[in-house]
Amino acid sequence: QVQLLESGGGLVQAGGSLRLSCAASGSIFSINVRGWYRQAPGKQRELVAVITSGGSTNYADSVKGRFTISRDNAKNTVYMQMNSLKPEDTAVYYCNGARNGIHYWGKGTLVTVSS
Repeated sequence: QVQLLESGGGLVQAGGSLRLSCAASGSIFSINVRGWYRQAPGKQRELVAVITSGGSTNYADSVKGRFTISRDNAKNTVYMQMNSLKPEDTAVYYCNGARNGIHYWGKGTLVTVSS
């Protein structure tokens, strides 16, 4: 069993910053790919950013240059620094871990960006 716990969401004005954290616990061996997804009201869940155990990253075009994903393997924690936030970034952000094609999810943390 894998547990993923997000923190760091909240309300911020446009142009502001937030830092999300996702701590993993349980059977986390071989979970090499960690990432963040988001789901806005009335929309499908979408990939925001992923990072491998080796540090390779990939971002959605909409957040490139504004968001930075990082990980601390010793703490089993993944972070996402979000800068220059826009109202369209408003969504529930979910932490994700993948192993052998199986995805594990956190419960989500709400990010609201006011204009």
